[in-house]
Formats: sequence, structure tokens, C-alpha cells
Amino acid sequence: MTKEELMRKAIELSVQNVAEGGGPFGAVIARDGEIVATGVNRVTPDCDPTAHAEVSAIRAAALKLGTFDLSGCEIYTSCEPCPMCLGAIYWAHLDRMYYGNSKKDAAAIGFDDAFIYDEIDLKPEYRKLHSEVLLPEEAIKAFKDWEAKSDKVEY
Repeated sequence: MTKEELMRKAIELSVQNVAEGGGPFGAVIARDGEIVATGVNRVTPDCDPTAHAEVSAIRAAALKLGTFDLSGCEIYTSCEPCPMCLGAIYWAHLDRMYYGNSKKDAAAIGFDDAFIYDEIDLKPEYRKLHSEVLLPEEAIKAFKDWEAKSDKVEY
């Protein structure tokens, strides 16, 4: 399939998902022009704030391919990803991303993630979400164990 056909599939998924009660977002992960997996936004139907189209597509692709590293794949998404999805796309090592609507288009219909980008730039003590360091001397054990582990699978 061409890039345009793959993007049209992501757009089609987003339109269909609205009709079925989900959010207006769809995503396709492809490798060599073939669809590996798709995802749609199911936040409200599934009561899952992480069930965004891109994350859902990444989960499905990783499961299908049996790997957490999606190098060699591309993602086509109906909208510029939110911060969570963008992070997931980077963590999945997708080679390329294509999107239809912009984050400004999303903000215009109530999906405005600007506050998250603003919060990320702040030091933790200045963020709206209260956070504090708690038991770091105990938490560091897992990190030390990981660092010393000879058979770890790095990601």
C-alpha cells in the first residue's frame, strides 16, 4: 500500500470509531507497505485513559510481531500525537510517523494537550500535579539489581 492509502486507512478508522462511540482518532502501523496492526481511541468506551489510537496500535503490533522494538515499521495516525503517544512512538522505535490533523486542529475540538507540554518543561516542584520523592534509598535497589544483571534485555 502507498503512504496515502495507509493514511486513508487511519482516517477511515477515526471516522468509523466516532460512529461507534469512540474518540476521533485512528492509527495504522505498517511495515514495507503492509498493515501490521491498527488502533482506535477507546478511552471512554473502555474506561482506559491510555487507550489512545497510537498506543493501541503499538500494543497490537508488538504483540503480533513478538517484539517491543518496532524498528522497520511506520505509524500513520489521523492526528498529531499527544505527549503520551509521542513518547510511546519513540519508545517503540518506529522509523517514521505520518499524521493528518494537527494538534491545533485537535485543540479546536477540545483535545488540547498544550498544558502537558507546558508542565513537562517545569521542575517537578512547580507542576500542578503534586509530587515528592519518597523512599529513594529503598527504590534504588531495583536499579542496582538491574545494573548488575548480566542477562538483562535492554530496551
